[in-house]
Amino acid sequence: MKSNRRDFLLKSTLLSGALFSNGLLTNSVAKNIFINKKNKKMKFTFKPYTLQLKHVFTLASSSRTTTPVMLTQIEYDGVIGYGEASMPPYLGESHETATKFLSKVDLTQFKDPFQMEDILDYVDKIEPLNPAAKASVDIALHDLVGKLIGKPWFKIWGYNKEKTPYTSFTIGIDKPDVVRQKVKEAEEYKVLKVKLGRDTDKEMIETIRSVTDKPITVDVNQGWKDKHFALDMIHWLKDKNVKMIEQPMPKEMIEENAWLTENSPLPTFGDEAVQRIPDVIKAHGVYSGINIKLMKCTGLREAHKMMNLAKSLGMQVMLGCMTETSCAISAVSQLSPGIQWADLDGALLISNDPFEGTKVIDGKVTLTDAPGIGLTKIGK
Repeated sequence: MKSNRRDFLLKSTLLSGALFSNGLLTNSVAKNIFINKKNKKMKFTFKPYTLQLKHVFTLASSSRTTTPVMLTQIEYDGVIGYGEASMPPYLGESHETATKFLSKVDLTQFKDPFQMEDILDYVDKIEPLNPAAKASVDIALHDLVGKLIGKPWFKIWGYNKEKTPYTSFTIGIDKPDVVRQKVKEAEEYKVLKVKLGRDTDKEMIETIRSVTDKPITVDVNQGWKDKHFALDMIHWLKDKNVKMIEQPMPKEMIEENAWLTENSPLPTFGDEAVQRIPDVIKAHGVYSGINIKLMKCTGLREAHKMMNLAKSLGMQVMLGCMTETSCAISAVSQLSPGIQWADLDGALLISNDPFEGTKVIDGKVTLTDAPGIGLTKIGK
């Protein structure tokens, strides 16, 4: 019976998968395509989990050794989709806030998982904010629907997995001996991402340059406060084979960031300044590109729309992450063949990943052909 259902779905959703991804498949059409689902319901569950980081992770404004996450599941007709909310404390979400939000999610009111637009609209409207908690539902739903269709999302969206980018490997702010050790551990990676924004910026870069000449991207995390200082730093960084700059100054300094972008010899990317779709419009003319993260934008549905909007505006696109399991990394990686820059090393920074999914092979994001988000659960 399941075999017949899968064969039917494979044939009937070659077109509908693409329509869903663009928000073009209406409920009435969905009802005509997907039948015999009267007695089947989605079961949504979640549980807290804590990621253990391999090294202390230091940004311009904070340090930590763990990251709280919420692991979610949506089960339907014997098939399970997996999701995740990663919640670094500086973003304001936690096990407590996610539990409060996710306890309100009731998916039994929907007849089947293919009502993706209605389901995710409903989830988004439960409460404002809570983007990571919302992303955990979005990711699980995409994983489930992809598994029901029998295809990975990069194929449903029409992407070529051979066109995935190299991912950078993140080096947090640290003492020179630790930085050198981290660089050695990242030998496989073709690009390094360096956290800046403190008074040790030049020391960080010089330390890395003492052991490697690999291309570098930098993330200032809003750490520079003066546009002239920022421009001088960017010129200096360019001479050190740095390729791009993330969020050089506070997001509130819109005119200063725009001036910096206009005068910068390197592309600038809005990160903290870009959360959801309206921010893409606001970032146009202020930054060269945007950094999209599932935990900021509520998941794959919105990320895909943001990516297409930014590209239509002539902006560059980067896909980023928090410290996450392979669940969220595998999810966002489904979009990676369509972008220029990737920072998808979040699962590589932790020691207790309960999943296997997208791999980084010789520094390159490498997708599998497994359906959904391409994930296998290996932990309890």
